[in-house]
Amino acid sequence: MRISIIAAVAENLVIGKDNDLAWHLPDDMKFFKETTKGHTVVMGRKNFESIPHKYRPLPGRPNVVLTTNPDYEAPKCAVYTGLTTALKEIERGGETHCFIIGGGEIYRLALEMDVADDMYITQVHAEVKGDTYFPEIDQDNWEEKVIAAHKADERHAYAFTVKHYIKK
Repeated sequence: MRISIIAAVAENLVIGKDNDLAWHLPDDMKFFKETTKGHTVVMGRKNFESIPHKYRPLPGRPNVVLTTNPDYEAPKCAVYTGLTTALKEIERGGETHCFIIGGGEIYRLALEMDVADDMYITQVHAEVKGDTYFPEIDQDNWEEKVIAAHKADERHAYAFTVKHYIKK
């Protein structure tokens, strides 16, 4: 099973503020939806709870929530207390490609455990205030390819570049 990380990250590594995204980039959200559709998404409890109720669970894909609370309930989602167990169960279920979608602690854990085969990172060309961060990555371990570039416009406050990082 291929395991991908997908995230939007500001130049100062901010990914969120007050349990929400630190920006509104509709075309990046469209990329996220199209890329993950039909595949299992793995997220932490806080990330799950930050999704508006009407979009919970994220439609069109199995949702997995990680939490340290073994009694946590997330309707219509699989809940696990460990990333390793979750990934084994996802693969056992026949998934061929799953996406780790955050938040900060889950990204850190996935990178520390070295489970990701690749990453789809939207580099938001701004330094923004926030309280949740993407971990620093060692660029020497990844081959970077630009997928798309988007300028700031009336719908997007910031320019951004979508990159695909493939593990060397």
